[in-house]
Formats: sequence, structure tokens, C-alpha cells
Amino acid sequence: MNKKLIFLVVSFLYMVTATAQPLLIPYPRSIEMREGYFVLTAKTGIINLSDKNNARLLKHYIEEDININLHEQRGDNNIFLITNRKLKESLGAEGYRMNISTDSIVIEGAENAGVFYGIQTLRQLAAQNRLAIPCMEIFDKPEYEWRDFMLDEARHFKGKVVVKQLLEEMAYLKMNKFHWHLTDDQGWRIEIEKYPRLTQIGAYRDSTQIGGWNSPLYDVNIHGGYYTQEDIREIVDFAAERHIEIVPEIEMPGHATAALAAYPYLGCVGKDYKVTTLYGIQEDAFCAGKDSTFGFLEDVLSEVIDLFPSEYIHIGGDECMKNRWKECPHCQQRIRDEHLKNETELQSYFVHRIDQFMSSKGRRIIGWDEILE
Repeated sequence: MNKKLIFLVVSFLYMVTATAQPLLIPYPRSIEMREGYFVLTAKTGIINLSDKNNARLLKHYIEEDININLHEQRGDNNIFLITNRKLKESLGAEGYRMNISTDSIVIEGAENAGVFYGIQTLRQLAAQNRLAIPCMEIFDKPEYEWRDFMLDEARHFKGKVVVKQLLEEMAYLKMNKFHWHLTDDQGWRIEIEKYPRLTQIGAYRDSTQIGGWNSPLYDVNIHGGYYTQEDIREIVDFAAERHIEIVPEIEMPGHATAALAAYPYLGCVGKDYKVTTLYGIQEDAFCAGKDSTFGFLEDVLSEVIDLFPSEYIHIGGDECMKNRWKECPHCQQRIRDEHLKNETELQSYFVHRIDQFMSSKGRRIIGWDEILE
């Protein structure tokens, strides 16, 4: 009796498993399950009719995920990677279709990005089913063009290894925009060759607030670090291979204390700045009345543009306190010269001036909602 019961339970579980929809994130537009399995083995081949980088990454992922070493040649059964421009109308630039039968897996996309995202779905299927992947047909394309993750490293520096791990996780989930918050009051994390003190001084603080917002507790260890321009180029290339665009954020006009600590002339007060150790909104900002401020920012953004191919550069624009501007003779003179009503319009002038510079370089600014004020 017990053996019969066990047999019935096992048979039921097998039937449920065989007909169950796969667990995929994000879930595809459509999945049609079919009978049979494609079995991954060391004799499975990769037939590449797509970007060679896709075949290289598929081989790498399968070896890393389930310890099977595929070969880029015809095998006992095969995975076909196909870029088919004729699919652009139905799939768009990032969509794919996948047909899994007992002897082949065919992944097609109109662009290389679509094939790459099909590979990510195959990885998820392989991770769930190990060697035997159920036969099915999948059609998928993204609902949203902009699929973003933001990493704030101004507050806590992570380093190259962690960032690459994060980019891999983003690729696995088909995310395509990496918002990299690189400067703020608590740290400056990107090397700017014309202004070395930004990383010599601005990249380090002598303690860090801990225990939550408004906590009186501090970790008294020095915290810091930054990315060299060589590091940045390496990470940008790594992301591009995974069809991820990096959008860097260089904060202005507020959240600028780390830069002011390195170059005090950029602020309204002009002295006694320190890289911030606590969280929250700080009083100091870039001085909007000095042309030298805009000269500095244009130099910085020029180097940023050289490092990041993204159409967009994020300029922050949020939480700019204006008390220093109210007390600053340079800012008040700017308000008079530009016929501005107040310090709020002075911030608008600041944003528009940076926007004009970026437009002259063929780039577009993006920011927090305050840039629309």
C-alpha cells in the first residue's frame, strides 16, 4: 500500500513538473510548452550566426552555471544563435524568440541584444532544470525601454569586482541601464585628470554616520576609494558586452561638499570645507555666481563624456540649499546681471547653462525632478 501511494505521488509530481510553466524573471510575453526535453551535455554545440560575443558569453555562462563546457562547433545537439534583421518589426531591438526541441535550441533576435536576452532566459531554464530543459517556444520583448538600477557609491565605495558582479546580475534580469552615482557630499569616486585633488582629498572621509538617519553614532574609520579612468573604461566595456548602458551621475549644484573640500574656491564661502561624514542635505553648494565654477564643471564633464559613451549624463540637480547663495555677493550679482527674480531662478540658470554646454557636446542631461523647477 505504501509503495503504491509513493508511486502515485511521484507520478503526480512528475506530471505537474512536466506541464508546469517555467519560473522566469522577467516573465516572457508568451510560452508554449511542448513534449520532450533538450539535454545539455559536453557534446552540445553552439552554432553562431550572431555576434561572436554572444557565443563567448553563452559558453562562459553555461560552464559557470552548471559546469558544462560547450563547444563552438556542431555537436550531438545544438544551440543556434541567430541575428535576423527581418524580425525587427515583431521583436524590436531587444526582443527574441526561442524554440526548444529535443535536438536543438534556436534563439533569434533582430539585434544582438535580443539574442543576448534569449541567452539569459536559457540560463534561467538551465539553472532550474539542470541538464534536461523542457521543450517549449518563447516569444518575448521588453515592456519598458529603460530598465534601470542605481548604485550610489558616493556614500559607500564598492570597487570593480562588486560592480561587475552587479552588472552580471542586471544582465541576468535583462536590465539595460546602470545609473552610477559617483559624486556627492560624502565622496568623489571618479578620477578627473585635470583636478587630481578630487580623488586625493574628495574621495576620503575620516568617519561615517551609522545607526540610521539622525543617529549620533559614527564609525571612526577612514572610508574611501575611487575609480581610475582605466577602471572606468574597463567597466564601461564590460557593461557594453552585456548590453548595459552606464549613465554616470555628477551631482550639481548641491551635494558638492566633497568637491568643495578638494577645491574650496568652487564654493561661496571659499574655505573650511570637509568631506561630509553624515547623511542628509548640506548647506554648501557650487557657487553659481563665479564663472570659474562653470569652467571647472565643463572641464569635469568633458572628461566624463570621454569616458562614457551614453547619450545621457546625470547632473543630479536635487536638494540644493540656497542660503549660501543668498549671502554670496557673486551669486547676488549673477541674479542682477541675468535679471533673475530669486535664488530658485538662479538654480534654473545654472541647470540651463550646463544643459547648453552638454548639448554643444552632443549629449543630453538627465536629473532629479528639481531640474524642472
